[in-house]
Amino acid sequence: MEKNRKKEIVKMLVNTDLDVSDEEQMMQLLFDQNLAVDVDKQEEENETKSDKLADKITAVAGSWRFIIGFILFLTVWVVFNLIVEDIDPYPFTFLNLLLSCIAALQAPVIMMSQNRAAKKDSLRSKNDYKVDLKSELILEQLHDEIHQIINNQNKIIKIIKNKKTR
Repeated sequence: MEKNRKKEIVKMLVNTDLDVSDEEQMMQLLFDQNLAVDVDKQEEENETKSDKLADKITAVAGSWRFIIGFILFLTVWVVFNLIVEDIDPYPFTFLNLLLSCIAALQAPVIMMSQNRAAKKDSLRSKNDYKVDLKSELILEQLHDEIHQIINNQNKIIKIIKNKKTR
């Protein structure tokens, strides 16, 4: 990777203006910078009570327990109203109204929770990208250093062979 491109990436990763011309100093800045962020912990610190409530409602409403419980509730409602028939006679108009109200309230709450989850995923993705870039730069640096070591070893081997043949 060319030096200017590396400098741009390091500048973006460490989030400061670089006044470093030496590549080794630039890489040292990168080594010293901790990029990994716990997105869940960061988001948890910024959560409001309504966010927590939305997450709890979504967790309950999206569970098998809720679905089975709701099916049982509907079955009891229908059976009870077919037998007693005074409360909500067939075609169960009040039940329809109740279900519509639940759906109307539940949908935006679930969407709020899903939007927060999408935001978290986006932050996690950006964080992963930065960590991957840092790893790529470090691996490239290590590759260059290993390549230099191998070249030096080959030179040393040549020198040793030349001395032995004399």
